[in-house]
Amino acid sequence: MQTMPAPLDALEASSGLGEFLVGSQAEIVALLKNCADGDVVLNLSSPRGAHYSSTVWAVDAARGTLSLTAEPNDVQLQNLLEDGEVVAVGYLEAVKLQFDLTDLMLVRGVGGCVMSARLPRRMYRFQRRSSFRVKPMGNASPVAVLRHPAVADMRLALRVLDVSISGVALFLPEDTPPIEPGTTIGLAQIELDGDTRFGASLVVHHVTLLNHESKGGRLGCEFAKVEPGGERQLQRYIDQTQKRRRLLTL
Repeated sequence: MQTMPAPLDALEASSGLGEFLVGSQAEIVALLKNCADGDVVLNLSSPRGAHYSSTVWAVDAARGTLSLTAEPNDVQLQNLLEDGEVVAVGYLEAVKLQFDLTDLMLVRGVGGCVMSARLPRRMYRFQRRSSFRVKPMGNASPVAVLRHPAVADMRLALRVLDVSISGVALFLPEDTPPIEPGTTIGLAQIELDGDTRFGASLVVHHVTLLNHESKGGRLGCEFAKVEPGGERQLQRYIDQTQKRRRLLTL
């Protein structure tokens, strides 16, 4: 049985949740665009029990609006629009996003229908503990060595930005031919440190442009298959990195 997620006002009244609040409009827009790029399913709920699944169609930061896919004849969608108060929940890789949708309405056009709402002013971002991501520390320069999936004779050594037990984020320089979301990389050699090296196949879930100074983008990849023993090495690397990070904060 589905339940209605707590509205943000109720969440903010709870203690200890401030660290999960995203208040920056630029960051909210970036997260929503990642949802659009990754075709992330959003579960929409209302206090009266209406439930509907949708995806982000477009994000218009200039106008402050968000467009979502819609099937206008769906009964649950009609109930949702009538209820008015709507909470959206979705999972962007290992992160749960929750935000309120205000001024939600159905917009009919020549090409079909979409739902339109105001861009949320705030959002909660919860990390799934089972897929906790860590960033390399110190002078470590971990890489993923692979062949470009669209250019067979091009060998790449892409810098690892962060890693979890379920996936890895890689830096793709701007002068490298693009790698599209949905691409499968048959074999990549993940080299995190001298003791953590294993082969894995990857699925690219989303590509995010970083700031202009970085001169590149972020490939968000899921491990489709990890060679025997690789997952154990990876879990040890994550645990050790977390421990070192905690020691530095003491």
